[in-house]
Amino acid sequence: MGGSFSSINTALSALRYQQAALDIASTNIANASTDGYVRRRVVGETVGAAAAPAVWSRSNEIGSGVQSSGVQRLVDPLLDTRVRREHARQTYLDLKSAAMGRVETGIAEPSENGVAHAIDDFKKSLADLNNSPTSDAARAQVLNSAAGLADAFNIQSHNLQDELGDQRARVLATVQETNDVAKQLAATNLAISGSSGSGSDTATLMDTRDQLALRLAELTGATATPRADGGMDVLLDGEPLVTGRDAATLEIASGINPDGTADGSALTFQLQPATGAAVSVVPTEGDLAASVELIDAVLPDYAAGLKGLMAQLTNSFNAAHALGYDANGYPGGEFFHIDSDGSLQVVATLSRVAASKVGGTRNTDTGNAAALIDSITIQDGYQRLVNGFGSAVASVQRLSANQTAMSTQVDAAREQLTGVSIDEETVNMVMAQRSYEAAARVMTTVDQILDTLINRTGMVGR
Repeated sequence: MGGSFSSINTALSALRYQQAALDIASTNIANASTDGYVRRRVVGETVGAAAAPAVWSRSNEIGSGVQSSGVQRLVDPLLDTRVRREHARQTYLDLKSAAMGRVETGIAEPSENGVAHAIDDFKKSLADLNNSPTSDAARAQVLNSAAGLADAFNIQSHNLQDELGDQRARVLATVQETNDVAKQLAATNLAISGSSGSGSDTATLMDTRDQLALRLAELTGATATPRADGGMDVLLDGEPLVTGRDAATLEIASGINPDGTADGSALTFQLQPATGAAVSVVPTEGDLAASVELIDAVLPDYAAGLKGLMAQLTNSFNAAHALGYDANGYPGGEFFHIDSDGSLQVVATLSRVAASKVGGTRNTDTGNAAALIDSITIQDGYQRLVNGFGSAVASVQRLSANQTAMSTQVDAAREQLTGVSIDEETVNMVMAQRSYEAAARVMTTVDQILDTLINRTGMVGR
């Protein structure tokens, strides 16, 4: 309004606006180390003259001060989308790299505990037996080195099965967490919609929304799209996981039983919406995609190669062993045996090691010992298997390192925009403080003017 009192209202609007600016700066500083917090700023707008002209009079308003049009979160939706995408790739590569690294450590090549060294020891013990066919010590060493070779194979096999079990358990936990986070995001969407309608501040709810959407991307590679009401919809493999206040349920369709054991089928998933039929989905990024690839491809492929080498060793060595004669002159029987659980076992006894080509008790012929050595032909195949897996591990680790650089860059760009700078907020607080003091000074000046105008103008002496 015009008139002498308008300046008081203008100063009052400035006091209120600068008070809000001080409050926001204080809030930013208080949450400088809070995960997921996005810094805010008060958006001010000038209060001008009335938009509609007066009918019978002319407005003499020049300006009516300032007012807050809301609190703005300093975010870039496109940058947030990229952060979610890069984090989904990062978690996929990190999980895959870590799991394959554990398996590579269990392979223990090259080392004295690996299969390659055990093969060499076994062949050396057979060579010693070839030199001392009547020595029980040499026969015992053959059995010991054979048992060491079997143990080396079995340890690798058991490590693979343990890792597969861990990954299946991880899938169950990831699916459960995905459903929990999806429900939380749906509830947050509902809260944002209600708060927006009532005019309440939704900045904190939107911080929560962004964190939940990022977590879903890390878990499943899901993509998120902002809604007009401030919420966020999430798609998994093009199918709706979260739509407004509704969340679908991610389920394991095949591959893993509820108790974490394998059911013999490939690992598949489906989304069950609140209403309607379930739809199949295939996670392409995130923790879930990495676990699927490990369970269905990476680990079974290496396990199959290892199992093939064990079968090759067993068949070729047993065949050569059956052609010889043991210490008692009897034909050689089974030396290695693969149990139903896939474990390699040594079933021959001390006297049943068939090193001779000729039957007879305590003979000194060693013709079959050389044949036993020649039957061990898995070295090259094992080396190819280990080298192939090692190359795959190195490749994944390089990709993970490269992706880390990319994710770090994107995170730094987002942090520069959304993170709280104590120096910057201190400057903002000083500006708001001085502006508040100036507005208070304006009000004091106007008060003095009005005091003079009211109490002293028109006074006459007596």
